[in-house]
Amino acid sequence: MLKKTASLVVTAIALAVLTAPALAQSDLRADIAADYDANLEALFTHFHENPELSHREFETSKRLASEIRALGYDVTEGVGGTGVVAVLQNGAGPTVMIRADMDGLPVLEDSGLSYSSVAHQEDIDGKVKPVMHACGHDTHMTSLVGTARQMAARKGQWSGTLVLIGQPAEERISGARDMLEDGLYKRFPKPDYALAFHVSAQLPAGRVRILEDIAYSSSDSVDIIVHGVGAHGASPHKGIDPVLVASQIVVSLQSVVSRTIAPQDAGVITVGAIHGGTKHNIIGDKVEMQLTVRSNNPAVRTKLLDAIDRVAKGVAISLGVPKKLMPEVIRSKTETTPPTINDRETAGRVRAAIADAMGEDILLYKPREGMGAEDFAYFITPQSGVKGVYFNVGGTPAKDLEKAASHHSPFFKVEPEPAIKIGTEAMVVAAMALLKQN
Repeated sequence: MLKKTASLVVTAIALAVLTAPALAQSDLRADIAADYDANLEALFTHFHENPELSHREFETSKRLASEIRALGYDVTEGVGGTGVVAVLQNGAGPTVMIRADMDGLPVLEDSGLSYSSVAHQEDIDGKVKPVMHACGHDTHMTSLVGTARQMAARKGQWSGTLVLIGQPAEERISGARDMLEDGLYKRFPKPDYALAFHVSAQLPAGRVRILEDIAYSSSDSVDIIVHGVGAHGASPHKGIDPVLVASQIVVSLQSVVSRTIAPQDAGVITVGAIHGGTKHNIIGDKVEMQLTVRSNNPAVRTKLLDAIDRVAKGVAISLGVPKKLMPEVIRSKTETTPPTINDRETAGRVRAAIADAMGEDILLYKPREGMGAEDFAYFITPQSGVKGVYFNVGGTPAKDLEKAASHHSPFFKVEPEPAIKIGTEAMVVAAMALLKQN
């Protein structure tokens, strides 16, 4: 009888040990669901209804800081402008940083949502513009608060230091650099690991994608000012038409990728804006162009940027523009970022932890379709020594994927509940895997 009882006790203990992680994860999922109903759903709606532009996230940062401070974190505001840094120290161990971006876009929302934004705000150029969370940053901030709550409640299950940041101006790819220049890695614990996720309207809700190499491409904003000589529209031979010169530059730039870089390499040059002229029958004296340039490696990036200089000046010369009126090619010193490259080993650890805790079928193995960029890259440069993982969380029900609007569109929307719940759960699992106690 004693042997049988002892055997039953050993079996019970073994089963408890084996099922403990599953039970803990079940508790985490239930806790996140309860938090969503009690807090996160309303918080997401608030953020969505009250977006603010890059470098103008005044009320957004206050609300984010208030939410996290209430959970017991040491919170500092005004880092790099409107940035928020929250620190939770929990004994010896590594430091993990989790980042959420805060800014909206100058887009007039037409999503049809009952909580659509009607906000307008003065931008850094002095112009009042409509504002919309057309890229999911409202999801990211809400999930950051959810992650903060779950990590604080589970301090007995991890050891180390957790740093949470609300980053401004991601849409101008400058906020990360602003925070670093304001002492992010000197005034606060420098992370060993940095994590972030982006909700994607082009991926199915309930799925997570973790790439082991390039998560996002580099990006450079370039302005071209094309000069001409004004004249009557009926006498074009009396002037130099900058609209014609600019048009030819646009067309010629489209050959740069196909004829300058190797076919196996990726690159994009897009002319996003072109402005010039005042009236039908007037040849003006200036056209302004705005370009975005994308690549996946430094050599290609240099080739594309150099080619823009060459094409602009070459076209101008071919159309008779005098030397003193050569186009000005201006590379932005602030709207620029290298590629975001995940640390392969850390990405593997995060992927394995998420698969073990949430199920292998939650992982989505799908390559990138575009060349979106992220200034999260500055947090995890090779020089920094910080190992980074940036992953994606699906935001659209599978049945609606074909008609899902792109990011930065006035029609953009995601399903907040699955995105926030899955994003929060995946982030907590990832952070705890990196902060795991010995």
